[in-house]
Amino acid sequence: MTRKPAGSSPLVVFGFDAGDPRFLRQWGADGTLPTVGSILERGCWARTSGPEMFCEHGMWVSLVSGESRAKHGYHYFRQLVPRTYDLAPARGRFLDVQPFWRRLGKEQRLAVVDVPDVASPSPQPGFQVSEWATHYPYFPAETYPPELIQKVEESFGPRRVIHEKPDATKDEDLDIYRQLMDRVRRKGELCRELLSDDRFDLVFVVFGECHTGGHQFWKYQTSPGGSAREAGELTDAVKNLYQAIDRELGLVLEELGGDPNVFVVSSVGLKPQWPAQGLNEAVCHRLGYQHSPEAQPGFNPVHTLRRLLPQSLRDRLSQVLSREAQETLISDKFKSSTDWSRTRIFCIPSLYTGQFRVNLMGREPQGTVEPGVDYDRTLDEFERDLNQLIDPTTGKAAIKTVFRTKDLFGGDPPEILPDLFAEWREAEHWVERVVHPRAEICQEKTDFHRGTDHAPHGFVAAAGPDVSARGDLGDVCPLSLAPTLLSHFQVEADDLPGEALEGMSRRD
Repeated sequence: MTRKPAGSSPLVVFGFDAGDPRFLRQWGADGTLPTVGSILERGCWARTSGPEMFCEHGMWVSLVSGESRAKHGYHYFRQLVPRTYDLAPARGRFLDVQPFWRRLGKEQRLAVVDVPDVASPSPQPGFQVSEWATHYPYFPAETYPPELIQKVEESFGPRRVIHEKPDATKDEDLDIYRQLMDRVRRKGELCRELLSDDRFDLVFVVFGECHTGGHQFWKYQTSPGGSAREAGELTDAVKNLYQAIDRELGLVLEELGGDPNVFVVSSVGLKPQWPAQGLNEAVCHRLGYQHSPEAQPGFNPVHTLRRLLPQSLRDRLSQVLSREAQETLISDKFKSSTDWSRTRIFCIPSLYTGQFRVNLMGREPQGTVEPGVDYDRTLDEFERDLNQLIDPTTGKAAIKTVFRTKDLFGGDPPEILPDLFAEWREAEHWVERVVHPRAEICQEKTDFHRGTDHAPHGFVAAAGPDVSARGDLGDVCPLSLAPTLLSHFQVEADDLPGEALEGMSRRD
């Protein structure tokens, strides 16, 4: 076995996929997470915030590439195909966007494990493992070099996908919890084994168990945001997962030795929120922005069956189909259920945050709204209507924030992104209906009925010989991470929109 040369210290980046910044900060400071706490004590930290954070999908793409959503356009796992009314699956791997380590020279050796949503492993010195133990893998596990996957599976087992199950029983939750804890341990062992026999310049390892577990066990918490349901072993399930990850980070640092520059990064946080897909769609229809086709004479058995079956039953029936078949059905229903010639604004199906698109002339196939003044006036009118929605359970505004894409990123109406995003107010209860001066807007429960969504803030902390800042740096732009990490290799990133974070970047 070839051991690392004495004194060699890589840049180390540890990722908590959807690690809540409140938990990382609180538990790092109070000793619950000693590895994270050591970094906070010796260095600095910040909350990532800003326009890039309005949706969870695509955050890892922005973080590790430094490219804005305004350019890569990735914002949801299912997106509108530009210049059509088709929907298609979207994945970070489909994008022509490269992670920052592709900019490193051939002399730099990489150790990259399970960074979500990035391009396939590239032929660079060192090793890369992709999709082996991520939150929700869409692709088979891959490695570079390709033959490494055989060693990984022989020594640490084949990939074990652990999906969320919102309607799980307590026994099922216990099983999921134990699987996640075991997978954290196995990933730590894998990393230490792969890191033990060579020297590396960049080590980047992401744990996704806090993402899956955060959603699955939120309801059992006694700390912020939870419902304080007593559940024995599961009461501290979220905290225990963070602790297990923190323990593995500490063991990896022991294996590496030396005094490396260490970063801890989280993509987004979590918050109490129930799905609002039905409300998103009903708002457009009930307030007259989106219209269904006129009823055609004659008997249509498919349309009749769709009307007679409850949405919940239709959702369950669709689950027996393949993912590809389900996506085809969703896209076909989306296109056929709207009279585009009478529609000004339409809803793109999404579980939580509302995604709304103007039916714009010259951009949409059957656009009805003219660019310029008519476009802005239509969005103004729709935004006023959204802000008048009231949750009758609380008596408060149901919409927390409305984001207009053109205002966030500037320029013309977006080609890929929706024109407007609506963030529903956080709620411990399921919002079955909201009221508007002109209508009552209701939704049915869907098969995926989960009480959490993602909060628009992440986390970054750093410590080490080249990190000069100390304490809380406040809010920072997530697009600054890639230039900051590149600065530790003295690689310029002038073409990226973000700037290296002062105090976290390498000193000259």
